[in-house]
Order: sequence, then C-alpha cells, then structure tokens
Amino acid sequence: MPKYREPVILFLALGDITRMAVIRELCRGPRSVSELARPFEMALPSFIQHLSVLEDAKWIKTEKQGRVRTCTLNPDALALAGGWLDEQRSLWERRLDQLDDYLLKMKKTEKKEKKNAKD
Repeated sequence: MPKYREPVILFLALGDITRMAVIRELCRGPRSVSELARPFEMALPSFIQHLSVLEDAKWIKTEKQGRVRTCTLNPDALALAGGWLDEQRSLWERRLDQLDDYLLKMKKTEKKEKKNAKD
C-alpha cells in the first residue's frame, strides 16, 4: 500500500460529524455501541455503519463480550495521523521559509533598482 494511502483513509473516515463525535467520545475511554449511539437520532443499523467505517479505517477496535459490543480507540491511528500532520507541517514551514527568503530578496533588489534609478 502506498505510504500516503493510510492517512488518507484515516482522514476520509473523519469526514462525517457523527464519526468525529464518536472518536471524541472514545478519547474519554471505551464505550459500548449503545452508549455511543444514544446521543444520535438515527437507527442503530445506520449508526453501526458509521462504526464500520471507523473500524475499517482502523480508528477503533471493537470487541464483543456476551451481548455487549465495546469500542475502543486505536492509538496507532492517532500516531499515524499525527505523524502525517507533522510531515505536512514541516513541509509547509519549509516552503513558507523559502517564500519569505524569496520575497526578502525581491524587496532588496527592488530597493537597489530604485536607488540606482535615482542616481
């Protein structure tokens, strides 16, 4: 799998407000599916589809004990997303530094040209 594919899947899974709310809730600790579904006005099968997207993207892990399915946050997904964001931050900081250097050089050149035009 290409290096960029995993972070893309992670972020696509967060493209829905319901799934983002589930992740936010799971940051507080493991929850049963019924606990997670309670605040949402949707049928349980629809909610379970959201959980499936999160599980497929490896944001969460689920485990069934008896009749209760419990969801937990996968810390590896957070690490992967954080690593990707760090790479992007580094890339854009470097690009902005290069732009800043270029603009400073242009400004100096412009000042020299104005000064030479006056002389």
